[in-house]
Amino acid sequence: MGSKRRREILEARRRAEAARRAAIARQRALDKALRDEVQGMILRDNTSGEDPQVRQVAINALGNHAGTVVVMDPMTGKVYSIVNQEWGVRRGFKPCSTIKLVTGVAGLSENVIQPADVGLVSDRSRMDLTGALARSDNGYFERVGTGIGFDKMIHYAREMGLGEKTGANVPFEFAGRLPEMSPNFTLRRMFSYADGFEVTALQLGNLVSAMANGGKLLVPQVPSPQDNSKFKTKVRRKLDIDGNVLQRMIPGMIGSVNYGSGRKAYDPMQTVAGKTGTCNGGGGSWVGLFTSYAPLASPKLAVVVITRGTDAHHHLPAAVAGRIYRDLHDRFGTPTNLQIASTPDDEEKEVGTEEGDDMIADQDGTAAAATDETNAAAAPAPTHKLVPESAPSNVKRVMNPINTPAQKTDTQKAVTPAKSLVPPPTQPDDRPRRTQDPQD
Repeated sequence: MGSKRRREILEARRRAEAARRAAIARQRALDKALRDEVQGMILRDNTSGEDPQVRQVAINALGNHAGTVVVMDPMTGKVYSIVNQEWGVRRGFKPCSTIKLVTGVAGLSENVIQPADVGLVSDRSRMDLTGALARSDNGYFERVGTGIGFDKMIHYAREMGLGEKTGANVPFEFAGRLPEMSPNFTLRRMFSYADGFEVTALQLGNLVSAMANGGKLLVPQVPSPQDNSKFKTKVRRKLDIDGNVLQRMIPGMIGSVNYGSGRKAYDPMQTVAGKTGTCNGGGGSWVGLFTSYAPLASPKLAVVVITRGTDAHHHLPAAVAGRIYRDLHDRFGTPTNLQIASTPDDEEKEVGTEEGDDMIADQDGTAAAATDETNAAAAPAPTHKLVPESAPSNVKRVMNPINTPAQKTDTQKAVTPAKSLVPPPTQPDDRPRRTQDPQD
């Protein structure tokens, strides 16, 4: 190779490196601007009626990240805190893979997902609804979506409270947005990436609360400081969705936290049910979401976290929610009445990305795939047994609460919590332990 050619190669490398560093600098500047904007918004929040302890825990968990946090009671609709109310109530975000909760409910309700059907995903694994939710498999839900269709998907999204205001007693609430058919609209992405949707964190909190409380869409309310002790639950409507359908969604939401894409929300002292979402939210900025509730047997908290920026695709929202659950466990958790449940010993097999094969540059300038979702092509027909007839032999132990009767308050009498989905312990002396996260 001649000296001229070597100089050309070196010059090309120098220009590429300079461009890479400039891109990193621009992204860091955008991230800093977002963080600074959010800190200013949080300072302007109206905290009247909010629970000061819950609010401080949520602020500490969010830290210096660009995001919003909603913490509410899924059984009554009482809003404990909305950190960054501008983003949490008045601004819409693409829900990304949290929309798979709607796709799953629609698929079950319309018999697109058959209990006896199991689809082969790859040579090394088989996928059902639970696994697809836990690992947020895009291909699975896109194929389910082809059987649902556009109109039915919109129907179930509306039924679960999307595209309309929650009715909360907060000013300037954004109603969100539902997809509209157009020549350039890619239908299959609506069911996995939520193309065309916009939601608020409060809407997601209301949606997951309905799944937690047995199908009641509540009216979220920030208590009046004068009437906090007289809080009354307002039921907006009972979902026109079979309760068994909602129950069949829960194992996948638990799996997301115990061994799937939402592992960072894991709480060793209680069972958290949740769903992650990560995608390009437009404007060159990533959006990350996590919607969840806990404990399983007698839900006390629904926590929704939405963040934007470079770190959003590293499941930061799940980590924020996990810290909130752990920090509030002494007050809202269930330290007793726990039992052992088995989950597949395949925590390190998560594959694929949120936005297909798209790659993104992280703050170090290295290419990194968003690790929320998989692209593997999957059949739309899973099995939905809440407890397998025969448990796999390769299992790890995780903690789930027993659904024991609990004394109900006046506001809880009209709502039935989710039933325990776990089998009785086979070895009382087994010790629960947390599954290990794979190394990135």
